[in-house]
Order: sequence, then C-alpha cells, then structure tokens
Amino acid sequence: MNEEQQEMITQIRENPVDTDSGLKPSSSFSVQRQEVFIPTSVGETRVLIYTPEPDPGEPLPAFINMHGGGFIAGDAEGDDPWCPLIAHEARCVVINIDYRLAPEHKFPTAVHECYDVAVWVHEHPEDFGIHSAKLAIGGHSAGGNLAAAVCLLNKQRGDQLPFVLQILDYPPLDLHTDPALKSSFPEAIPAEVARMFNAMYLDNPADAQNPLASPVFAESLEGLPEALIITASKDSLAAEARDYADRLKQQGVKVHFKQYEDVPHGFTHHGDIAIAEDAWYLMCDKLKDAFSSVDPE
Repeated sequence: MNEEQQEMITQIRENPVDTDSGLKPSSSFSVQRQEVFIPTSVGETRVLIYTPEPDPGEPLPAFINMHGGGFIAGDAEGDDPWCPLIAHEARCVVINIDYRLAPEHKFPTAVHECYDVAVWVHEHPEDFGIHSAKLAIGGHSAGGNLAAAVCLLNKQRGDQLPFVLQILDYPPLDLHTDPALKSSFPEAIPAEVARMFNAMYLDNPADAQNPLASPVFAESLEGLPEALIITASKDSLAAEARDYADRLKQQGVKVHFKQYEDVPHGFTHHGDIAIAEDAWYLMCDKLKDAFSSVDPE
C-alpha cells in the first residue's frame, strides 16, 4: 500500500459518510440492541444484535446484515439507524456484522468471516432467540457483494445454511471490469477511486475473476436463495446487478428486481428519505414473505 492510498483510507475512515450525515428513519422502533463477539476463523468478530420488543416468547427469524464502504471503510454503526426498522417491521432478529476491512484484511477474509458468523448463528439459535431454519442475509454496496459471495460459498459447501432470501442492495458484483468501462454518472463513484477500492480489496488481479469476489463469474447460480436485488439508475454498478438478476432468473432462482430512478449509489443512506424508506420497507416486506414461506416445523 503506497502513501497516497494510505492517506485516502485515513481520510475516508476519519470522515465517515454513513453516520451523523446519513439518513435516519422517520419513525422510531422499540428494539433491544446489544454488542456481542462471535468466534470466527479470523478471531472474534464484533456484531450488533437487534431484537424487536416486546419479547415474542418464541424463536424469531434472523437477518444477517453487512454494511457498505467499498470493502475498506465503514462499520456496523453505518446501518445502526436502519437495523431497528428491519427488526421491528420484519419481526426478526438482525445480526449486523462489523467485518474486517481491507487492505489490512484482503479478500477473501471478509467473505469467510461473514460466512463463519452465519454458521455460528445457525448452530447456536438459542443464543439469539432465533429459528435456525429461518435465516436470511443481505447487505448494502460492498455488503451486498459479501452477501452474494456468502451464498455462493454456502452453495460450494453443500448448502449448510438454509438461507431463504438474499438482499443485494446496489452491490458491486464485477470487480474485474475496469470501472472506467462502466456507465458513468456525475453522482457515481469516480472510476479511479473505484479502481483503487478494488485493488485494495483484492490480493492480486487474478482474484477479480473469483466468483467470491465477483459473483457474476460464478459458473452456476442454480439452487441459490431467492433474491431481492435493488439498484439505482444513476449508479455505475446498476448494469452488473441487473445482469446478475437476469442470470439468477434464467437458472431458476426467484428474483424480485427493483431499480430506483434518478437516484445514485448509496441512496438508502443519503438523499431523499421517502425513496430510501420505500427501499427499506421493500426489504422488510420481502423478508416477511420469505420467512412466512418456511415450514414452521
């Protein structure tokens, strides 16, 4: 990592855009929030847990959430305002992962870390008050990439985890194609910055074609969980997410695709609160539908 990259990382991390300046729900929600540490292959992983109140007295579904930040920045607090909304509206326990960041922890560290968290949650449902057969995963931007990657890794490992839904919110799914060759918008992340993010995340250029880094390169998508894929029309990443949605459909996966018009990347955290909330409530609706489809036995 050169001096310019280190300076950029420092600036981004010291001036997070997803906290005080970010959107917050127009309503408040009664949830219990706690911080716990889960053992993973890379050590203890910090997660924030949100449980809706009052206590239902029975196991709840679980949604595993990953924040954005280009793989190099951000933390679980970036989604802290919105996880209570999901917990309350979808009546589920939200597990918000504070995964390790690049370039200190390059690919595939975060993928395996998030997968390990999901395995731990699934194998210790009593620790979280959850129903182990009602598990969903999702994320925003880089977190959406990680959610897709965890689902692919789970497929590689024999579908140990019974994911009923994956939520990919404006995800980068192709780290191989030069960002300069993707659609360009004044609101989009500059190509040189996106290029640097990818380089910091990947250990070497060949990793860009690994499906766990770029899910669009997966040979088979058959059998993956149902997907909600959200894009923004003024986002250079929208086309690859649409292509992924189309490939999922072609291989028999149920997909709900929604593109929000005239908004940029990150719109669920910044910009118009009405549009952002529409997307968050859509996530909740799809979670409720997916959880209700699981046989209670």
